[in-house]
Amino acid sequence: MIAIDTIQETAERLMEKAAIEIPQDYLDGLRTMADTEDGDLSSFVLQAMLENYEAAKQDRRAMCGDTGCPRWYVKMGNEARIEGGPIALEAALRRATAKSTNDIPLRPNRVHPLWRTDHDNNVGIGAPEIEYGFEPDGEWIDLVTVHKGGLFGTDYRMLFPSDGIEGIKRFFLDSLVAFGKRGLACQPAIIGIGLGGSKDTCMVLGKRAACLRTVGSRNSDPRIAAMEDEFKELGNSIGMGAMGFVGKSMVVDCNIEVGYCHTGGMQMSVHAFCLSSRRAVARIHADGRVEYRTDPEWFTDYQRRETVEWTPPQSLSKSA
Repeated sequence: MIAIDTIQETAERLMEKAAIEIPQDYLDGLRTMADTEDGDLSSFVLQAMLENYEAAKQDRRAMCGDTGCPRWYVKMGNEARIEGGPIALEAALRRATAKSTNDIPLRPNRVHPLWRTDHDNNVGIGAPEIEYGFEPDGEWIDLVTVHKGGLFGTDYRMLFPSDGIEGIKRFFLDSLVAFGKRGLACQPAIIGIGLGGSKDTCMVLGKRAACLRTVGSRNSDPRIAAMEDEFKELGNSIGMGAMGFVGKSMVVDCNIEVGYCHTGGMQMSVHAFCLSSRRAVARIHADGRVEYRTDPEWFTDYQRRETVEWTPPQSLSKSA
């Protein structure tokens, strides 16, 4: 059984790591862009951000003044047991969020939408968000925290089957141009695209694609993987670089996730993660061991399953 104290302690450490330590995959992608960017202001921004990340790590302070809206993704192995159950788990994550907001510190960004009530701890009705996933086997839980900007950098459109890939490209470019010209996102960023599902699940797919995939990862469907490569190149060809200045470093990477949708539609969402790509992950085992990493490893074969029943890939190969 996984102790609730271990969950809270791990969650607090994850909050600090996400706010301060930029993931290596994103850092490598940013350095590559800095090496090839030839726009003066865009190059200046990239170099300044790289220096800022190093200073944040040395000083143990948040890498960005706007620390976004902390949220949690929790994945459980099928045999995982938690002391106190899921209610205790959620309480531990809320306590960790509140404590970390004060201790790191994080900017208390969460307020009531109407009364603007602010508890100064990033906790309130529906905050922080906690989303769940499950995996066959295993007595572990994965905690993933993402500090995602909570204002802009997201768009949605109902496309139709006749729009095809060209329609997807048009909306992708429309979104990036709006993000850059209107200051709706901080570039360069990991861009996540959700295709299909219903309107709400399409938005979830796109946000997870932006926040839970690493730079350089590719969708397991080779045709979608080819689209990801093409869209990354396309996004960097529009003449915009860091923070919307002239350049060619708009998209650190492009990740696409899909879900089956209504036969008459083709929903699409576009999400930009932050220039400070803030995520941290830990796996807590039943024996109390904690393993930290930066790759959420969220989109497994199980998460992308198409069939009614789940048959592990190794079983499929043995029966072939």
